Amino acid sequence: MKPKKYPMTKSGKQAILQELDTLQTQKRTEALDRIKKARSFCDFREDSEYAAAMKAQAQLEERILLLLDMLENAEMISKKDHSVDTIVLGTPVTFIELPNGETETYTIVGIAEADPLNGTISNDSPLAKGLLGRSVGDEVSLRTPGGEIKLQIVSIG
Repeated sequence: MKPKKYPMTKSGKQAILQELDTLQTQKRTEALDRIKKARSFCDFREDSEYAAAMKAQAQLEERILLLLDMLENAEMISKKDHSVDTIVLGTPVTFIELPNGETETYTIVGIAEADPLNGTISNDSPLAKGLLGRSVGDEVSLRTPGGEIKLQIVSIG
């Protein structure tokens, strides 16, 4: 089975590297210290603090493994590889929601760096899937949990 690819920009990769460093150095040490402290207080077979500390440490290790996998299977996004005539990963796109005219701008990125509140959406999102490959002037209809929406692409890049 092929490993999952993680599309990401250069800045997205840098953010993952920074998070990984923090988790491996600072957070891992904190988690181990919490376990030591909880272990010293009582019989850990019945201690909820010890169980919580162990669970938190396991989640931390799971996140570290995920980040390592993302980095190992990163697929770098380069805007230079694509025309600005169509929407591709890494390209900012501005659209108007029809019919009310609300304008929004997002950059489509890989799931690893998606942050809709800061203007980036995952290429796995329904919105991005509906926009990828489209051009300026195209109208797009999308089904969302709130119902169907219609968009018109205003600019790319």
